[in-house]
Amino acid sequence: MDTRTLGKTGRIVSVIGLGTWQLGADWGDVSEADATAVLAASVDAGVTFFDTADVYGDGRSEQIIGRFLAGSDAAAGITVATKMGRRVDQLAENYTLANFRAWIDRSRTNLGMDTLHLVQLHCPPSDVIESDEVYDALDTLVAEGAIAGYGVSVETCDQALAAIERPGLASVQIILNAFRLKPLEAVVPAARAAGVGIIARVPLASGLLTGKYTRETTFAANDHRNYNRDGSAFDVGETFSGVDYETGLAAAAEFGALVGSLTEELTPAQAALAWVAQIDGISSVIPGARSVQQARGNAAAGSVAPLSLGLNEGVQDIYDRMLREQIHRRW
Repeated sequence: MDTRTLGKTGRIVSVIGLGTWQLGADWGDVSEADATAVLAASVDAGVTFFDTADVYGDGRSEQIIGRFLAGSDAAAGITVATKMGRRVDQLAENYTLANFRAWIDRSRTNLGMDTLHLVQLHCPPSDVIESDEVYDALDTLVAEGAIAGYGVSVETCDQALAAIERPGLASVQIILNAFRLKPLEAVVPAARAAGVGIIARVPLASGLLTGKYTRETTFAANDHRNYNRDGSAFDVGETFSGVDYETGLAAAAEFGALVGSLTEELTPAQAALAWVAQIDGISSVIPGARSVQQARGNAAAGSVAPLSLGLNEGVQDIYDRMLREQIHRRW
């Protein structure tokens, strides 16, 4: 497994991490036994970075990670990033030091950690990202030892660029995958220049890039790929990267054919993950996994030899022909 430095945290993390939204059972039911098996398989495969949030299963994801770490000999080498801010109405006046302390104390209890490695604001409104008072509060929490570092998870490139300007910011988490290329234009270069880590989320476009979905595929009632296709629950860009499902299926078929024409060794999912992981400036890519097999397959993308120029050109071509007009201006 290749490793990178996670921005200004200075922590060394695996280039393929594990996103644990699924472990909160927000993508359909996942038992604790299955969730723990996914964590263990990921660590066995070289993963040393877990990304979670206080709202994933209302804390269930954090709690499962905490119990896993408490019983794991590998815990000392694992970095855990969590998120906060989505437990209240999304108004700037709710992003206060007092609320931060309460949310962080809850996450510390859930994870069984005295000092959280990295806390990220969880896709807050733009006026929060631009608030001096918010960063003053985060700096206070670092000084007090409650958190070791902080970052921001964002929806848009403009939000990312505003956050990167803050000197204390350790990392930015943003959607970046073969169907969402806009961060490559300005965000990744700005972060690289500032020493800010980039955590690439939704790297498989909510599973589209695995090539396994069809028009007949169905998702559980409590799976966001079912209930949030129109953005009714949260930003529409979170589900299938904001691409409408029919277009996404067609683009995924072309991506799968492209991968098949260039390599027989990688699945489309592994190629998609390796493509993001090999971008200069990316700290870690955080696919989710609901099974041990998925966890192992994802982790294998972290040791792939450099991909061909043909894959890069093909990804750009698919984006320009099929996706750019629909999504590029939005995020």
